[in-house]
Amino acid sequence: MATINKTRSVRTHEGAKARAFTPEQALKRALMNCMLWEDQFYEDGVAIGERIGALVPKVAPETVAAMAIEAREDMKLRHAPLLIVREMARHETHRGFVADTLERVIQRPDELTEFLAIYWADALGPMQQRKKAAVSAQAKKGLARAFAKFDAYQLAKYDRDGAVRLRDVLFITHAKPKDEAQEKVWKQLVDGALSPPDTWEVALSGGADKKAAFERLIADKKLGALALLRNLRNMQLAGVPKQTIGKALDEMRTDRVLPYRFIAAAQHAPDLEPELEHAMFRSIEGHAKLKGKTRLLVDVSGSMDSMISARSTMRRLDAACGLAVLAREIGEDVEVFTFSNHVKKVPSRRGFALRDAIVQSQPHMGTELGKAIREVDQKGVRLIVFTDEQSHDRVDAPKGVGYMVNVASYQHGVGEGDWRRVDGFSEKILDWIIASESA
Repeated sequence: MATINKTRSVRTHEGAKARAFTPEQALKRALMNCMLWEDQFYEDGVAIGERIGALVPKVAPETVAAMAIEAREDMKLRHAPLLIVREMARHETHRGFVADTLERVIQRPDELTEFLAIYWADALGPMQQRKKAAVSAQAKKGLARAFAKFDAYQLAKYDRDGAVRLRDVLFITHAKPKDEAQEKVWKQLVDGALSPPDTWEVALSGGADKKAAFERLIADKKLGALALLRNLRNMQLAGVPKQTIGKALDEMRTDRVLPYRFIAAAQHAPDLEPELEHAMFRSIEGHAKLKGKTRLLVDVSGSMDSMISARSTMRRLDAACGLAVLAREIGEDVEVFTFSNHVKKVPSRRGFALRDAIVQSQPHMGTELGKAIREVDQKGVRLIVFTDEQSHDRVDAPKGVGYMVNVASYQHGVGEGDWRRVDGFSEKILDWIIASESA
């Protein structure tokens, strides 16, 4: 008779022995890098979304709520936290946390409508029919509280055509305005009478001369840092003088912009690399220092070349390069290595030169992570690995302090022993390492 009482062996997508995670750990892995319903290199977005839904009721409700808030506020994810709240609303054990969590994770008016679209996403029939489906009392309460956070400018900016409109949210939630001024704004919203906001999207879509529109927006400081970075190529095509763009980059606020944003921008405006690099270094000024000796292992395997989002041209490798640039600048003693089929030490460079050295260090093929860790001397150093964890080979325990920074949402990860695991990528990763070691 065959034996069925066996422990099921789990493997990465590349075949290495993987480690089992608790439901809480598995939910965090799936969530913190999740661009909702978008495919990744090894797994499709629907499967990742379904896994999140299945894990929510297995994790304590207060933990799920905190995780959704962390995903929105620290990891800057917009849609995946809304899916988390939808799943919370479906389970009696979690419903009591829905209103507070939803109010917290909704930070833009369009997230009100996105939540309802996600809430009704798996209902049958056309959207007009789905709108008749009941919305839970806790969800209505959270939406109503969130709606009251936004002023006329914000509501006008995000009052867009779509299957679900902002006025639909008002009708469904029966939100109460806090005063007469807000009541007037909401009536204008319902009547379609809000004044168009002076944004770059409106300025450029209204038929105005693009060169003149960009120059006015720059002069009036109406372009935020991310909008400026995303529009560099459009400005060049419109004929905005390079010195005007350079001055805008020199004057932009950089305190909330991570290096990988500058790396992504340079792909579209390579002739502005000197100005972008200068702004990138300004964004790092005053950052807390990573003390002691650090070795970085950056995954340059083929799967790291996949895009973070279907609407983005930024690869997971670009994000890893951005973290490496940051670590190089704030670290007292940092050495950088890459791994794919081999391990390569990267020259001691800074900024975009470090990015180039990482990307060009070797062919982007397999994921021999275990081999890389065994070959890099770990004596007396802090080892930080930036990877999607889909290794071919066994990954041993770190010999010293080891951090496994996972930059994908895949179900299974690697690493025997006491790896300190970090899921997601943001400016908070190195902050967290510095804070945890100084505690």
